Amino acid sequence: MTSLVDLTRWRETALSICDEADRIAMAGFRRDIAVDTKADRSFVTEVDRSIERLARERLRAAYPDCGLVGEEEGPDAAGATVCWYIDPIDATANFVRGIPIFATLLAVAVEGELQLGAVSAPAMRERWVAWRGGGAWRGDQRLAVSRVSRIEDAHLIYGSERLRDGQLPGLGATLAAAWRDRGFGDFWGYMLVAEGAAEAMIEVGAHTWDWAAPLVIVEEAGGRFTTAAGERRIDGPSALATNGLIHDDLLRRLDASR
Repeated sequence: MTSLVDLTRWRETALSICDEADRIAMAGFRRDIAVDTKADRSFVTEVDRSIERLARERLRAAYPDCGLVGEEEGPDAAGATVCWYIDPIDATANFVRGIPIFATLLAVAVEGELQLGAVSAPAMRERWVAWRGGGAWRGDQRLAVSRVSRIEDAHLIYGSERLRDGQLPGLGATLAAAWRDRGFGDFWGYMLVAEGAAEAMIEVGAHTWDWAAPLVIVEEAGGRFTTAAGERRIDGPSALATNGLIHDDLLRRLDASR
């Protein structure tokens, strides 16, 4: 079992890194910065690289034996007992286009079990953090998922219209049955679930560094986080985060072949 001392130290480290990452991000936001296109056609900027480099240096200095998994520089000793996940700018496309919905994501796992997650969105002036047994927080407000228990009354969020292209065969009918649906995407959809502003976030095609911090925050707010096949993992092809009450029904509906 992870000690409170470790959790507190990791939280302080993550928030300190987020403070500096916020300053770097805002210094480059809506400025003329270098933008490159990666092989998967996603963007990477000098700001992404600077933040990840900062995070790696800080984490290596504080925890020399830890593993690191980052979006821009890949894995380093990822099989270590303690492993950190780094997404320097989640929603880089938003950042590049001057849209304020972007964030730095940090999370730490012990023997594969995620223990702490932090999401810092400086242009939105918001920050979320959660740790095992300590709850999920936005600033000084403790978060809790909603109590909506029917899809017909639910607000569903999905990451992209690409979800409609057969990856989740029941998605169209599910969204049609819901009270409301929106395509917010990226970290923010998960935070809205944790805050109780939405009942589910549905996404495909992201990566461990995208999903590590949201998993902890959603679960500590009282929700559930699995793949669309119902597996509790962050290295699968999809993610489904809900308030828990509609989770099983949503799994059934999304896979229309069941």
